[in-house]
Amino acid sequence: MSYADGFVAAVPTVNKEKYLAHAEFAAEIFKEYGALKVVETWGSDVPEGEVTSFPMAVKADENETVVFSWVIWPSKAVRDSGWQKLMEDSRMSPENNPMPFDGKRLIYGGFDIILDK
Repeated sequence: MSYADGFVAAVPTVNKEKYLAHAEFAAEIFKEYGALKVVETWGSDVPEGEVTSFPMAVKADENETVVFSWVIWPSKAVRDSGWQKLMEDSRMSPENNPMPFDGKRLIYGGFDIILDK
């Protein structure tokens, strides 16, 4: 069964092009280490909630846009191996591929895919 990593971040809206360049660079490395697909989405209709919401989860302010991303892997084993390689790859270091957003407010997790139609 395939496996997915999901990410939500608040990105300064003025950094959209920087974010896209960062994501394109990283996506190639993810795929090099076994990812099947990398999807990046830029929020266009992401409402504030009363109790919880994407903007609240990442503490987005009015000058930031919520980004929702995911990576599809062939299996959790491939993801675990690939993730370790990603963390050790100098191309992914903040010096070589700086994040154009506050990484402390990034939320992420790994998920077993239970439906894919």
